Amino acid sequence: MDHRIIDEQLDVLRDKILLLGGATEAAVQRAMKSLVERDNELAKVVLEEDKIIDQMELEIDRLSIDILALQHPAAHDLRFVISVAKITPILERIADHAGSIAEAALTINTEPLVKNYVDFPLMAQIAAEMLRTALDAFTNEDAQISREVIKRDKEIDAAYKRVFNKLLDMMIEDPSATTGAAHLLFVAKHLERIGDYVKDICELNVYLREAAFIKHSREI
Repeated sequence: MDHRIIDEQLDVLRDKILLLGGATEAAVQRAMKSLVERDNELAKVVLEEDKIIDQMELEIDRLSIDILALQHPAAHDLRFVISVAKITPILERIADHAGSIAEAALTINTEPLVKNYVDFPLMAQIAAEMLRTALDAFTNEDAQISREVIKRDKEIDAAYKRVFNKLLDMMIEDPSATTGAAHLLFVAKHLERIGDYVKDICELNVYLREAAFIKHSREI
């Protein structure tokens, strides 16, 4: 194995996954902004740029396969490539959820304004912070920070329950808000799923650093 070649390829792989992470984070933030600010053009940007994210995923897949097949990395390098290969589709799925939020925004923005977005700003803020911190933890191979992010998923779950109950009450009290509120329920579910996916990324961060599997483990 030529260590110089594999080091160069791993650097490229690291750069690509960080670019994908940045694009995914931006997609989530833009999607929520398009909803809260009723900005249809921004929602369309999110949907259009999803194609770029899909292409980035394919490039990372190809490079990961090439490194595994041709360089036969071992120990930490092998864990790094495996982690990237698993994190990449997770980021793509998060971007898909951002796209679904943008699609919902295009519909919701044509309905009467739901003045109270209840806990949506909080959910979006927590999701964005979790994703950003998870990506930073991946870069720094920080298992402790990753464990802390995993615990924050409970905050999103709690906010989702509040959103769900308040939107149901809203539909009962004001039937004219039913369509918009129903779509907001789907948005809340997308944000809740994003939190779950970020948790998955953090579990892989711990694997990368410690070679330990903590998925489905009660001890984090």
